[in-house]
Amino acid sequence: MSWPAPPLDWVGHTGSVNCICYSPDGSHIVTGSRDRTIRIWDAKTGAVVNGALEGHMGGVKSVAYSPDGQYIVSGSSDYTIRIWDAETRAAAGKPLEGHTGPVSCVAYSPDGQHIISVSHDETIRIWDAKTGAAVGNPFKGHSGGVWSVVYSPDGQHVISGSYDKTIRIWDAETGAAVGRPLEGHSGPVMSVSYSPDGQHIISGCSDGTIQIWDAETGAAVGKLLEGHSGAVRSVAYSPDGQHIISGSYDKTIRIWDAETGAVVGKPLEGHTGPVSSVAYSPDGRHIISGSYDKTIRIWDAETGAAVGKPLKGHSRSVRSVAYSPDGQRIVSGFDHNAAHVWDTFRHVSIQDPFPSNPVQPHFYALPEADGWVYDSEGRLLFWVPPDCRIGLHSHALLTTPPTSHLRSVSLDFEDFAYRTSWTQIFNSTQP
Repeated sequence: MSWPAPPLDWVGHTGSVNCICYSPDGSHIVTGSRDRTIRIWDAKTGAVVNGALEGHMGGVKSVAYSPDGQYIVSGSSDYTIRIWDAETRAAAGKPLEGHTGPVSCVAYSPDGQHIISVSHDETIRIWDAKTGAAVGNPFKGHSGGVWSVVYSPDGQHVISGSYDKTIRIWDAETGAAVGRPLEGHSGPVMSVSYSPDGQHIISGCSDGTIQIWDAETGAAVGKLLEGHSGAVRSVAYSPDGQHIISGSYDKTIRIWDAETGAVVGKPLEGHTGPVSSVAYSPDGRHIISGSYDKTIRIWDAETGAAVGKPLKGHSRSVRSVAYSPDGQRIVSGFDHNAAHVWDTFRHVSIQDPFPSNPVQPHFYALPEADGWVYDSEGRLLFWVPPDCRIGLHSHALLTTPPTSHLRSVSLDFEDFAYRTSWTQIFNSTQP
């Protein structure tokens, strides 16, 4: 059986990819672009599923799947929200209208019954996910554009972060503000997140600080977490809720103890540009970060050490990164009209593992009796030692499953010599 090599980038958009996310089952990826369209991709092959979802009159700033994966919601700079049928790719009803400014973030409630949207018009709105009708009146209270919004794990509350330097907690059903604004930051709040148990809230600010809050009372828990020298663009809890990660414009990532607020270890350094997005792997063992330096990095969540080399391939700034639900892939969106998917364990793009090799990598299943790997035209590519052949399979290319106790092998083809240049691997002074 042969395996065709998909393209390097999932190209289709004609504008920068602003937002990206996986479907709940990990089978598809949805992207929203400045070109005013949404595209759905097959997560395994990289093939676009039918045509673009068109209808917005402005750039798409946020996309999200419903919990059951049947629908997609998108928010746009045209002031509207749209709901799409994920299977037919058709718009489900008319645009949801009511905001008087660009829609910066959209999300489904945990039960999928409602959609929430926030806007530069300083308001939050709740919509019926089935009918598209507005639920109640807009949530008003912020005095600046709302940057981010998140549902509590139980769906009973909503938190929002704003340019007015505050965070607010809202009753998701009534829209009433819960307590007073959460104040303490000295700049716009750029990122907010709930702890997995819903008991705490974390916020990242342009002033370089992070704050932990009691989700029930709204009281600050401890002092501001200080250490970054640039704006904190992204914050997230570990799956077990014991740690917090933050990505900053100071080019570093920091790990914090969620209970004490103490910094854990040294800053994770290596990026040469602002860090725009951070995320934990589903099992909590690794951290990924995307940066304006055009790379993605993987880190050991326990030690803070870099895992392998930076993932390179983007030609522009990386805006967002996310793990697939099973943790085996990473998807990234960037400022060059495309998305990119990476193999978590081999740390390579799964789209084109041989970007400089003109030989089409169509491989037959391994192992062959003589240990040689051939392309689809029967040409020799490389030889596999006997003790490395067991458990190998063609699509994973020379790597055993991550849970296997067998020895595994991966190949770096960056300096691979092919055709007539193969002799460069020999030293001319040697016989």
